[in-house]
Amino acid sequence: MTKLSRRIKLGFGIGDLGGNLFFTMTGFYLLFFLTDIAGLSPALAGTVLMIGKIWDAVTDPATGYLSDRTRTRWGRRRPYMFIGSFIALAAMGLMFTNPGLAKQTSLFIYFTLIYCLLNTAYTLVNIPYSALLPELSSDFDQRTVLTGYRMSFAVVGTFVGAGAVMPIVGLFSSPNFGWAFMGYTAGAIMLITSMITIWAIREPGHPEPQKDAGFFKTYAQALTNKVFLLALIPWSLFILGTSMVQGALVYYFKYIFRDEGMFQIALVFLLSTSLIFIPVWVKISKKIGKKWCYAAGMTIMTGGVLIFSLGGESMGALGSCLVMAIAGIGLSTHYVIPHSMLPDVVEHDSVHHNGRRREGVFSSLWTFMSKIGQAVALALNGWILALFAYDPDTELSRATINGIKIICGPAPAVFYVIGIIIIAFYPISKKYYDHMTAGAGAGI
Repeated sequence: MTKLSRRIKLGFGIGDLGGNLFFTMTGFYLLFFLTDIAGLSPALAGTVLMIGKIWDAVTDPATGYLSDRTRTRWGRRRPYMFIGSFIALAAMGLMFTNPGLAKQTSLFIYFTLIYCLLNTAYTLVNIPYSALLPELSSDFDQRTVLTGYRMSFAVVGTFVGAGAVMPIVGLFSSPNFGWAFMGYTAGAIMLITSMITIWAIREPGHPEPQKDAGFFKTYAQALTNKVFLLALIPWSLFILGTSMVQGALVYYFKYIFRDEGMFQIALVFLLSTSLIFIPVWVKISKKIGKKWCYAAGMTIMTGGVLIFSLGGESMGALGSCLVMAIAGIGLSTHYVIPHSMLPDVVEHDSVHHNGRRREGVFSSLWTFMSKIGQAVALALNGWILALFAYDPDTELSRATINGIKIICGPAPAVFYVIGIIIIAFYPISKKYYDHMTAGAGAGI
């Protein structure tokens, strides 16, 4: 086993700062921007987000499949990352630019097209980036360490994406200009962090791709891999629930606590504990295994969102911030553990398919399901807000307030609990992995 250098750990890790910045900004603020800044109806705004993620059904698998089969002097993954990061710079700015269109139909078409472009750019960067991890190390625990570096930067990206948005927007007298400036600034950060990863990483050499079963059969094989599904389904459910909470928090603070500025402070509580506990969970995972570590963390998260959503109004903003800090301890596992499980699944697939490497295929499905989870979450948020008669910047009825509470806690908790039950059946432990990679895995 070759020990990874600090340059590789840091260079690989920083790549997810920009990626998580994108994921966080769209999760926390995009629905709010579309409804309260651009003036799109909640139902149409939720539909925009759904369509944009469905578009990923084309771009994610195609990018993963092509990157597996690409051979260039710069490697399999980095050329896609290079192109995608420049597209992301432009698309991120346009996504948060209010075009000033009066008709709902025109707004809907504009934001749908831009959101599809933005997701395509993110796909070109993130799918190849995620596929790099299994290639950098084959060691079970070292992958968790490498993922710890990645997720530490991811939390920094979350801090920036969640905590810097409103302050940047507030620098300008015109909210429209402030949001646009913020969008282009985020796009520039995504570009720079991708370039650092491209420079720092040297991809291993690969022989010419073997003849495979073809695009559709290859993905069908992946989706019938039981071990993969036992990791993928909980990950998707946890993404769905967490994205619902992310998208709802700004509404909770604005309309229930009547303190929109406190939202930024609450995020500091949530994300600080998430960042602090990443190395703690890395150590715990070595003791109890990755799946039990993940299940424990999401159990803490489930309790946190239920207490916050149902008791926050009586506890007040400060008390709720403390609850969010506790929830952040659990959320920390969601950053680090699943991404260290995916390379183990890739190894399992390789053992059972004569050494064939399909990192891009599995990474694309992994990322695709995370985007689908986020899209379904934000669409559900928009539809539930519409169902409970949400009307921006008005005195909300008690029914509407209850609708906001539902999408902050009880609804996400249902998805968390189902995911926790399923992850308990995931089979790859360290003992299983060592047995498998030692050549005895054919019967597993």
